[in-house]
Amino acid sequence: MARGKFRIYLGAAPGVGKTYAMLSEAHRRVERGTDCVVAFLEHHNRPRTEVMLHGLEQIPRKELEYRGSVFTEMDVDAVLARHPQVALVDELAHTNIPGSRNAKRWQDVEELLAAGIDVVSTVNIQHLESLGDTVESITGVRQQETVPDEVVRRADQIELVDMSPQALRRRMAHGNIYKADKVDAALSNYFRPGNLTALRELALLWVADRVDAYLTEYRSEHRVSKIWGSRERIVVGLTGGPEGRTLIRRAARLAEKGAGGEVLAVYIARSDGLTNASPKELAVQRTLVEDLGGTFHHVIGDDVPSALLDFARGVNATQIVLGVSRRRGWQYVFGPGVGATVARESGPDLDVHLITHDEAGKGRGLPVARGARLGRPRIIWGWLAGVVGPTLLTLLLTNVDAELGLANDMLLFLTLTVAAALLGGLLPALASAAFGSLLLNYYFTPPLHRLTIADPRNIVALVVFFGVAVSVASVVDLAARRTHQAARLRAESEILSFLAGSVLRGETSLEALLERMRETFGMQSVALLERESEVAPWTCAGSVGPQPCQYPEDADVDMPVGDHMALALSGRVLPASDRRVLAAFAAQAAVVLDRQRLQSEADQAKELAEGNRIRTALLAAVSHDLRTPLAGIKAAVSSLRSDDVAWSEEDQAELLEAIEEGADRLDHLVGNLLDMSRLQTGTVAPLIREIDLDEVVPMALGGVPQASVELDIPETLPMVAVDPGLLERAVANLVENAVKYSPADECVLVAASAMADRVEVRVVDRGPGVPDEAKDRIFEPFQRYGDAPRGAGVGLGLAVARGFAEAMGGTLDAEDTPGGGLTMVLTVAAASDRRPLPPAFRRPPPPRP
Repeated sequence: MARGKFRIYLGAAPGVGKTYAMLSEAHRRVERGTDCVVAFLEHHNRPRTEVMLHGLEQIPRKELEYRGSVFTEMDVDAVLARHPQVALVDELAHTNIPGSRNAKRWQDVEELLAAGIDVVSTVNIQHLESLGDTVESITGVRQQETVPDEVVRRADQIELVDMSPQALRRRMAHGNIYKADKVDAALSNYFRPGNLTALRELALLWVADRVDAYLTEYRSEHRVSKIWGSRERIVVGLTGGPEGRTLIRRAARLAEKGAGGEVLAVYIARSDGLTNASPKELAVQRTLVEDLGGTFHHVIGDDVPSALLDFARGVNATQIVLGVSRRRGWQYVFGPGVGATVARESGPDLDVHLITHDEAGKGRGLPVARGARLGRPRIIWGWLAGVVGPTLLTLLLTNVDAELGLANDMLLFLTLTVAAALLGGLLPALASAAFGSLLLNYYFTPPLHRLTIADPRNIVALVVFFGVAVSVASVVDLAARRTHQAARLRAESEILSFLAGSVLRGETSLEALLERMRETFGMQSVALLERESEVAPWTCAGSVGPQPCQYPEDADVDMPVGDHMALALSGRVLPASDRRVLAAFAAQAAVVLDRQRLQSEADQAKELAEGNRIRTALLAAVSHDLRTPLAGIKAAVSSLRSDDVAWSEEDQAELLEAIEEGADRLDHLVGNLLDMSRLQTGTVAPLIREIDLDEVVPMALGGVPQASVELDIPETLPMVAVDPGLLERAVANLVENAVKYSPADECVLVAASAMADRVEVRVVDRGPGVPDEAKDRIFEPFQRYGDAPRGAGVGLGLAVARGFAEAMGGTLDAEDTPGGGLTMVLTVAAASDRRPLPPAFRRPPPPRP
């Protein structure tokens, strides 16, 4: 069976008209005779959307019961049984109620598509998985319901439903999206103009990338090699020379002239790795193009013009920017150059810009051969093998009566030349070749002991010997230098990989990074210095090692980091080749310092925000929850003191009871507030001692009716190491909370059990329970879950209980009660050096007050 077609209406924000557009399409398809049904749709009581449902067949929803409530979801089985041509499924990112066929609605849609049913669906840009962090940073709201990007990308058609922020806010103000009582809050929070503009840009960019992917796929399937100028893409050809910066800036200006212009800088290296490009200059140019919003690419190719054109056509570029050649006039006898060749072979669909610059016509210069840095001992041994070795070999051959022949003599001298190249590099090998040629001519070529050659064939032999010796020495020296460079690049790559990994993980502290830097370069000390301005004094942001430098000019090596920061290293002077890696370390040090400061500021801001939130909640509690019992006490006292009414003894007892209840309630509220204040200020100092649970838990049940709690504390439990007062207070809060939410005919169970070196106290209720996503939130201060009425508490009981549990080294977590309800699990440490007493010797628990 063929897979169904998938069409998605993608919205930039809620309310732009995705569902309305989907229903409009459904009516058009029905008019054309297409079998189209509504599998699931939420009109959110929007009149215009609800009207669009008229005339469309709707599949009845499936009812599911969850935690005492009934919910409706799409009936996948009914849709599959009906098997229409097209099914409308709203809200693709929706999470289904537990017990449904699939966890997510997009999984339901996958089943319909697999069954050959075409599906039309809707989703907002903020629900895409990859954009969750971005949307949260823009709106401050974390989207809990998401759909994988790949699911949306696999759609056969994606249509963007767009609307300007101003028009969407007008639609909101007119009541076309939310009810009137929610409009003001929505306009001042999520639907702010800035939020809507940013979300709209995200949607446009995401769809533009998808269109790009469609275009690339189409060109590949139809083998379209001709460039389609649907978007300005400018390729900059770099040689590693100083003119590259000029070319990049010029290309960026060209890209700015067209909407959506893109700059791609490419450096083409030969496959043999031999190049005269400056790695430092390439690194600078890479940073520059990335700062200007472009991308940098490294391509291998022996034919530079062909490789450049292949790359440009591969990325569907419209323009190529090249610099005028740096070759001198006489060098053009070897060919027209890269620029002229690219311009000639580019064709009519690719424009080529040749940009003049200050380096034009000045010559490329010859590559400078850097030594292999073999070390002094190896160089000395190389010179000994190249100079002393031929001398000793000559003495040996002239004093030994053995006619080896000129060919064998040359092979022996060639062996010494190769040994000199292996040990000391090129210069000792060249000296060995020249010195060996003279010795062969003087001692082994007729006429002997003269620097003349009688036989012309010996002249050829000596010339060949010298040429072979020089060639072999050059190859051996090149291999040695390449080996050294490869080892060095490998070390650099490992260092840079470490730095990149530390950036992604955010694990490295500034001191650890500086210590790694000191070890890598073998320095005595490393310091990161900074100052506020050019005239401000230097201050040390971090240092490792003895006697760190206080000023950059005092250091053996200093590396600027921006305008007002520098690395100062003391111990030795580093070669220039090490400064590239040092620059990477310096940049990472600046990033780590900024991250630490931002984290510190974020922590301070979080503390201030938490303090403000608690103060605001405390004011609300004082203004309502604390005044309620005070009002009751005041009313009862005023009634008792009234001379106008003769109260009976029963009435007086009832009023006094009301006063006592109000005072107890007030005492409980104030106690929780004081406990929370102690926890917030860190002044809770638990006095840990060993005690039996049955001495503490019954004392915690005094604030609830006796018949509402059932105790199950085995006598064989080990003693626990706790603060009895804190444990009693924590259990009391848990029990009071459980009784508050339990049905009147259900008892709260308080049970205890031992697990290894821990003891668990479980407070089990049969109330409405709490969803998984809210289980941690109920332990936050001033939180009341569900429809708890005002006056039922300030929402501190669970927060205080968890704080006391953690202060004693324990934990407090919430779990679902099998069959419905909530179970609070309080875990404390068992006493390590005391075994439980036999039941006959244990004190009976104190009576409940």
